[in-house]
Amino acid sequence: MTTAIGWQAAEGRSYGGPGRYVQRAGELRRLPEHLQDLGTRAFLLVDRIVAEEYGEAIRASLGKAEARIETFGGECCTEEIDRVAALVAESGADVVAGIGGGKTADTAKVAGMRHRARIVVVPTIASTDAPCSAIAVRYNQEGVMQEAMALPRNPDLVVVDSAVVAKAPARFLVSGMGDALSTFFEARSNLESRSPNFIRPNLPAPEAGIAIARACHEVLMRDGLAAKLAAERNLLTPAVEAIIEANTLLSGLGFENCGVSGAHGIHDGMTVLPATRKFFHGEKVAFGTLCLLMLEGRPLAEIAATAAFCRSVGLPTTLADLDLGQATPDDIGRVAEAALKPGAVIGRVATPLSPTIVRDAILALDAYTSGLARSA
Repeated sequence: MTTAIGWQAAEGRSYGGPGRYVQRAGELRRLPEHLQDLGTRAFLLVDRIVAEEYGEAIRASLGKAEARIETFGGECCTEEIDRVAALVAESGADVVAGIGGGKTADTAKVAGMRHRARIVVVPTIASTDAPCSAIAVRYNQEGVMQEAMALPRNPDLVVVDSAVVAKAPARFLVSGMGDALSTFFEARSNLESRSPNFIRPNLPAPEAGIAIARACHEVLMRDGLAAKLAAERNLLTPAVEAIIEANTLLSGLGFENCGVSGAHGIHDGMTVLPATRKFFHGEKVAFGTLCLLMLEGRPLAEIAATAAFCRSVGLPTTLADLDLGQATPDDIGRVAEAALKPGAVIGRVATPLSPTIVRDAILALDAYTSGLARSA
């Protein structure tokens, strides 16, 4: 990824990330120590499943600390953001923590920043790279992606209890690998199209961001399968720790400092088809990554190697894997049109784009990977 270094030197660069990142088994019970470092009154937004599993432990760890705990409504939509923001204001909290998955974190980030609170993100799964970023994705109440919201700053602290993550269903960790898989390839897209990153308007990726994106890919290739096999047995191994970091920190820093492109653009477009809504963000991004490689005209050997990794850990490589085996060209055309809405991130791809071009890339990728799957 050296094609745009001259442009970088001429244009400058920018870098951003969370204030601190802490990953360690048992860190959830140490949460009060972290909260006390940031403020005096905390508001905790907790995912419903997390509340059922760990609610009592969280309350016990807080002791006499002044804190309010509320359950997340389930979707990062305008209505839920407004509801949580009102509760934060009512509580007078100066620290807001989102405990759970990516949508819980994004809702807490937006609601907390409306009231200038310090922000803590406590992911209990490693399924996306949302926790570290200053970006929140807003959906409608039906789960259709509406916009990526740029926030004024990154979280003050990200706390990951790796023992909690290891107890979650392995599908979450695998989905996170799908999200992280896009990091290197989309960084390359942004360098080739000379697109800015998400830290500062009109400034490109720094060398640090490029190195992190590359490291993210290397960790996935090295430890992905071993981590998946361990996670299926709820085991916490060095490979699982490494993949948690890759999914959460490396991918988060990589995408924000280098930018996203067609993999996420195709993911966003796919949300218009109801059949895809039961699949996780990272699962659809993994398929979108393969489509990006086809859209860019990358060598088939690179596509085959990436598809082989996806199959090894259980990520989708074909339309059928996403319950779209019966989708018509018109259906995929709708995906392409949605992916190309004004301002969409797919515009960062350094190739000509149109609904027909994007549709045909998706269908061509499916034809190729379907053949690979049959011969595997």
